[in-house]
Amino acid sequence: MVLTAVLIPAPEGGYTATNPETGTTSQGETIEEALANLREATELYLEEFALVPAGRSIITTFEVAVNA
Repeated sequence: MVLTAVLIPAPEGGYTATNPETGTTSQGETIEEALANLREATELYLEEFALVPAGRSIITTFEVAVNA
């Protein structure tokens, strides 16, 4: 099964990794560690809860105005 991972650099170092299809979140010092931890968290989640396929996620960016 192919799922989506969103990685965000953590202010204290490392990365926070989130899977939007299941809502699982994990972290790690490196991208590889964060993904491995997210994979494990997501596998444990899927042991308890079925994932109803809803199509592929769409990841994009958008701009906002910032008052300086």
